[in-house]
Amino acid sequence: MGHWFYRNILEPGKLPMLLALASFVVTFLLTRMVTRLIRAGRGPFKNVTPGGMHIHHVVPGVVLTVVGGFGAVGSGRHGVGAAVCAVVFGMGAGLVLDEFALLLHLDDVYWTEEGRKSVEVVVLAAALAGLVISGSAPFEVESLTADERQNRATVVLTLVINFLLALIALLKGKLRMGLIGVLVPLVALVGAVRLARPASYWARRFYRRRPKARARARLRSVRHDRRWAKPRRAFQDLIGGAPDQEPPREP
Repeated sequence: MGHWFYRNILEPGKLPMLLALASFVVTFLLTRMVTRLIRAGRGPFKNVTPGGMHIHHVVPGVVLTVVGGFGAVGSGRHGVGAAVCAVVFGMGAGLVLDEFALLLHLDDVYWTEEGRKSVEVVVLAAALAGLVISGSAPFEVESLTADERQNRATVVLTLVINFLLALIALLKGKLRMGLIGVLVPLVALVGAVRLARPASYWARRFYRRRPKARARARLRSVRHDRRWAKPRRAFQDLIGGAPDQEPPREP
């Protein structure tokens, strides 16, 4: 285990990234625990409201992210300074992305359905960072042989094809598959060849005169959402807490 850690983490300079990921995940989980206790009125924690103004934790998160980010740029990939800056950056990123939905909607939607976007973004960011730490490089360029790397045409063609696959997946409304496909081209390939989401740019542009394709896309989208909605919501509620129940609308 020690040899693997040195060869795959320490030697290539991935320790700061590993520390940033660990502090990012721990900070997010601790923040969610504290906010859930505040919401339930339990424990010693309270909202920070100097002068009656609620200070969201995205504010110290931005400060920590800026300090840790600039410190990491100036300290390199090795040494104590790099490790400390990585931890500070991870803590800041955890606080910021925990309130991603607030930044997106410019409204306090933390405990609403829209607030679930924060949990999705945090999970996606952690997954992408984990893939990079595990050895995945953007568009899998490291999978090329030494001879192929010397051939510039092969490298450029590989980058272009993988980039287009990831871009098509994004245009088809498959955000997760498109982003993960940047590191794992096979995922982007699956997203690129499957039907687009009905509300995506791809569907609006290319299915406009193809009623059968639009119908198939809607049907597949409904089936997919029906199959995965409950497990996804249960996972989000487990990590981030269930959102507030919206009051029924008056007829």
